[in-house]
Amino acid sequence: MKKKLFIITTTIIVAIVVVFFIFRKSNNSTVIFKTTKVERGDINTTITATGTLEAITTVQVGTQVSGVIRNIFVDFNSMVKKGQVIGVIDTTNLAAAVLDSKASLARNEATLLFNKKKYNRIKKLYENKVLPETDYDEALNGFQTAKANYMSAKAQLNRALTNLRYATITAPINGVVISRNVDIGQTVAASFNTPTLFTIANDLTKMQVQASIDEADIGQVEQGQKVEFTVDAYPDLIFEGKIIQKRLQPIVVQNVVTYNVIVDAPNKSLKLMPGMTANIVVYVNEKHDVLKIQSKALRYNPSQDLLKSYFSNLPDSVKQKRMVRMKQSGSNQSDQQGKKKRLTKVWITKGDNIKSKRVKIGVNDGENVEIVSGLEQGDSVIIGQDIVKNASTKKRSPFLPSRHGK
Repeated sequence: MKKKLFIITTTIIVAIVVVFFIFRKSNNSTVIFKTTKVERGDINTTITATGTLEAITTVQVGTQVSGVIRNIFVDFNSMVKKGQVIGVIDTTNLAAAVLDSKASLARNEATLLFNKKKYNRIKKLYENKVLPETDYDEALNGFQTAKANYMSAKAQLNRALTNLRYATITAPINGVVISRNVDIGQTVAASFNTPTLFTIANDLTKMQVQASIDEADIGQVEQGQKVEFTVDAYPDLIFEGKIIQKRLQPIVVQNVVTYNVIVDAPNKSLKLMPGMTANIVVYVNEKHDVLKIQSKALRYNPSQDLLKSYFSNLPDSVKQKRMVRMKQSGSNQSDQQGKKKRLTKVWITKGDNIKSKRVKIGVNDGENVEIVSGLEQGDSVIIGQDIVKNASTKKRSPFLPSRHGK
């Protein structure tokens, strides 16, 4: 009986020492938890890039004949219709070339008629065996040569007439003149590369952005994805568009690989201009009205002291399971952006206690993460903690026992 009493007394003394130690510790420092609520909202995973605005259809108008610009009928920003005359090259030399070609054609036509009659006459005499074969061959050759010269003169006249028509420069499409590279009196020389006189954009109400996407991000970009972009001219305005093309040809500059994507950019207000730099944001993944928490919750782990207190309050049958789960979930904690759903662990407040919860997460935009399962709207999730020394507060470590009788 005395031995039993001694054991009970010893147990009570040890318990008092433990409680006193923890209590003194709680008096010296108090743990205050920072929490965030599970709420519903949108989560967007995005990538950023830069690009250049350009008209969807841009035509460079040149000339196929050389000469002096005599008239210009349009200027920068002029609206033009297809077939409208926008400039004229002096036709003095071209008209003279037409007259010369006509005269050459007339001479060759007369020569052809003469040689044709001669050939027909000698042919009859040759068939009647009046003239030798050499005379017949000579007449045939003269007729064929005259015929070839006539055809050449005719082609030369057609070419001269075409060049004369080329002197009148017309708009090939409906649109607006965005560039004029010539003035009246300027000499233009047609060569292998046709000189550009005007640049006409088809429709500036419909534009596009050609953007460069890094090779690390191009795998997330798909046709049809939403795009928002800004330009330096209107920094407070956000323009919208969508991906209409992802080009496969790589662009390599100083060992950096990028890929071009084309973004449709409606421009009804005509604020956007060709050549502007666009800072684009591509929404590669959008989730609407989903449960979400701050990503910081995935990185929170209680201190070792708190974990010891936490596990000391658990039944032995649960401790081993919790330890295994913590090791497994610890390797899954990550704040990487992406679509992959994975299991991880967060800590929530439950009344005056805290509790670990296994959750399945989805999209992570770096600030917020989607909760697929494991939590409910309104749950308080711990994202951090502060240690307050020598200060009394209502919020203290939920694992520490309370002093009674005070």
